[in-house]
Parts: sequence; structure tokens; C-alpha cells
Amino acid sequence: MVFEKVNSKVVSVDIARAGGVIARKGAMLFYTGQVMFSPHMIPGAGGAGLGAMAGVAGRMMAGEHEKTMLAQGTGVVHYGFAGLAVHIVDLPQGGTVTADASRLLGHTAGMQASVVMMQSQSGSGGGGLRNALRGAATGALTGNGLMTTQLQGQGAVVLLAHGEVMELRVGGEPVVVDPQAFVGTLGHVQTQLKSALSWRDAVGRGAGEAMQLHCTGDGIVFVQASEQKL
Repeated sequence: MVFEKVNSKVVSVDIARAGGVIARKGAMLFYTGQVMFSPHMIPGAGGAGLGAMAGVAGRMMAGEHEKTMLAQGTGVVHYGFAGLAVHIVDLPQGGTVTADASRLLGHTAGMQASVVMMQSQSGSGGGGLRNALRGAATGALTGNGLMTTQLQGQGAVVLLAHGEVMELRVGGEPVVVDPQAFVGTLGHVQTQLKSALSWRDAVGRGAGEAMQLHCTGDGIVFVQASEQKL
């Protein structure tokens, strides 16, 4: 493993062995050795029209472009953030991890990072504006924004969560998740926000689970043991 879990809230990493690490600003706790830190920015959602508009909207609504720092050199760095639980995801054969930037502690520098529309991960159809609005609704409930971060390739990712993270296998029947407990996905997983609203909810006597996130496809969905947003 590239990242090593020191305890439930801290990870350590050998920077040279990892080939560099990109982590959110303020996550470095301490280090030993000769390590250099420099500002880094995840590439935005390129293109024109709706894509460009969504990029601006995503940054305004949720700050998907979290400030990150690139660590290079030789040494061991310890990372943690705000006392949150850490969860390591290793991708030795390559793959795709999708999570909101606020739920990412860091990842190995060799992975390809991009910012995509939340709704692009959904299996629902419709026009671009409709997708953008649905993505914004999903983001508002999950604590994520209109945009989400996608990491691809061989490497390792460290996720942040309130409480321990559970890995739920997706395949066959949908896995239905409370939107605020949702952390991210691994593999080919599509997410779609659905309403379970009934007349009882409308008059305030429902179970309180009016919105649900349906996860389908083939992969893993990460769920935190809390409904607290980051």
C-alpha cells in the first residue's frame, strides 16, 4: 500500500515511493526528510456553453476546486484533516474513483484528475440544463456540489468521512443510499437521485427519507456512518 493508516484519522506516505502526492491545502500534519510543497490545481471542466457555465456554477456553489498542494522529494509525510476519518482506496490495476473534492484528502500524483458534472454520473436522460439542475439538487443533498472530482489510473486515493466508511458492492439490484451518507464510488457506478416523497412527508409525518440515491452498475459505493455533511 502506498498510503499507510496511522490511526483512524491520519495516514502516512513515502513521497518518493508514491511518485509525489497531491493533497488538500492544510492537510499536512508533519513530515521528515527533504520534501517540497507547491500549489496545484485540478483541471477544470473544459469546453464552452453549458460545460463552461457548469464549471463556474460548480465553483460558486461548492468550491469543487479545493486548494491542493503537490508534495515531492524524499521523506515521509503525515496527513489528516479536521479530525475526520480517513479511508484508503488502492487501485493497483487502475480504475476510477469519483468523489466530491471536500471528501478527498489526497491521492498519488500519477493519477489523472478531472472535474465533471455530477449528473454525468447519473443514468437519467434529459437535456443539458435539466441534467445540470438535477446535478445541483443531488449535490445540495449529498453535501457535494454541481461538479465532482474524478480520479483515474493506477495509484491510491484517501477519502474523508464522518465515522468509518463502509464499502458496499454494487451489481445486480440497486444499492439505495441516504444522500448525506454518500461519500463516493469506485468503478462503473451510476448514481441517480430519486424522490420517495408521499403525502405523509408533505404534512410532516413521514419517515424523513424523502430523497434517496440509487446506485447501479458494477463497482463499489462508499458510505459513511453518519448523515453529517463535510
